[in-house]
Amino acid sequence: VQLQASGGGLVQAGGSLRLSCAASGRAFSSYVMGWFRQAPGKEREFVATINWSSSSTYYADSVKGRFTISRVNAKNTVYLQMNSLKAEDTAVYYCAAKILYAAVTGSEYDYWGQGTQVTVSS
Repeated sequence: VQLQASGGGLVQAGGSLRLSCAASGRAFSSYVMGWFRQAPGKEREFVATINWSSSSTYYADSVKGRFTISRVNAKNTVYLQMNSLKAEDTAVYYCAAKILYAAVTGSEYDYWGQGTQVTVSS
């Protein structure tokens, strides 16, 4: 599967952005999808994950209550709605896919998108 992330940009603190990740290839609905981010000088970190049916989601503590992951299998797309953005949310955001079970470790994901830059000004 190939992944293409989009929707990043520059936003003021307290604002919102919605990231999209479009997947090509077969059987998108069978994949667990995740969002990760990497800030300058820092390691990549887990943000959120969603299972194939959207019945299960999981978030990093740092974004819980502010970010929402969702997917529309008919559109082969996963979303990350980001509200109440903070300067510390500034990073390149990546979407990723894996089979079977949800995971919070990037090394467990098999496919990665190219990343989209999110910059939050304070």
